[in-house]
Amino acid sequence: MSDPTPVIDDLREESEQLDALVAGLSPEQWALATPAPRWTIAHQIAHLTWTDRSALVAVTDEDAFRALVEKAVAAPGTFVDEGAEEGARLAPAELLAAWREGRAALAKALRESAPGARFPWYGPPMAAASMATARLMETWAHGLDVADALGVVRPPTGRLRHVARLGVRARDFAYAAHGLTPPAEPFRVDLTGPDGDPWTYGPEDARQRVTGPALDFCLLVTQRAHRADLALTAEGPDADRWLDIAQAFAGPPGAGRKPKGARG
Repeated sequence: MSDPTPVIDDLREESEQLDALVAGLSPEQWALATPAPRWTIAHQIAHLTWTDRSALVAVTDEDAFRALVEKAVAAPGTFVDEGAEEGARLAPAELLAAWREGRAALAKALRESAPGARFPWYGPPMAAASMATARLMETWAHGLDVADALGVVRPPTGRLRHVARLGVRARDFAYAAHGLTPPAEPFRVDLTGPDGDPWTYGPEDARQRVTGPALDFCLLVTQRAHRADLALTAEGPDADRWLDIAQAFAGPPGAGRKPKGARG
């Protein structure tokens, strides 16, 4: 994907949809617990604000971003939570304004970035389109957490195509994050989009295959649902193993979600 404009536009739409969901919340609602342990709705929006700010630094000041990476390495288990905690302490109106300002600045920087430029990140370096895709993935995933806290169902849209593609491309990273050697052979991923259209990745004759709804695949790679609760099918032992470890986000593997009905 060379032209970042389509995914930046979709990132704006995804952000605006989540913005509309939280803009009218009361202070008590901002304090509602979400599925992420110890994170309220305010923590979710604060995390997006913090990550947008980090991405803006990565795009505009590589030396300054290197300092952020050093901080992350020094506190691998806490630096993400610390960023969310700091933002969650703000008044809701102040936090919302900071999120809006930060995401607008990032979108502008990505649109104005030089063709072919690559930016550092906590995972592999990314081009502008990949950076926007990662931000859309996080916005959608954390937006699900907010919706869960509010008891709201957010229908899937065609914007999930970006999340699905990122999840497929992050296959080898997911293996590496678990200390495993990625399989040498490519996988075939056959997904059904929200409107019933096919989303396909990889060679058609691949022996290792994953099939199922695109929404379920996106829930899996963002770790918003346990594999046991999703209608995904794997053919081949390597594809089956991948569905146990898949992640579309940078950083160490997350704890994921427990199967529905699981205790504890």
